[in-house]
Amino acid sequence: MRYEPITIDEAAERLDRLPRTVRTWASRYRARHLRKVGKTSYYDWLDLATIARHLHVGESVPPTPEARDAMRRRTAA
Repeated sequence: MRYEPITIDEAAERLDRLPRTVRTWASRYRARHLRKVGKTSYYDWLDLATIARHLHVGESVPPTPEARDAMRRRTAA
């Protein structure tokens, strides 16, 4: 599976949310952390977007990045 690295600030801009909100989601739902370069952390865009979507529609967020990947595969099939 390919991951799209994105910073919290970039994800917040795409999702039209405050960076602190997206950072809280990343921490609370254990978003897939890809790497850290200096002080900048990179997360998986699809994982953060999936978390945001579940919260937006009022669904419970699958507990792990792997569970969210499996849910996306089932939905796409």
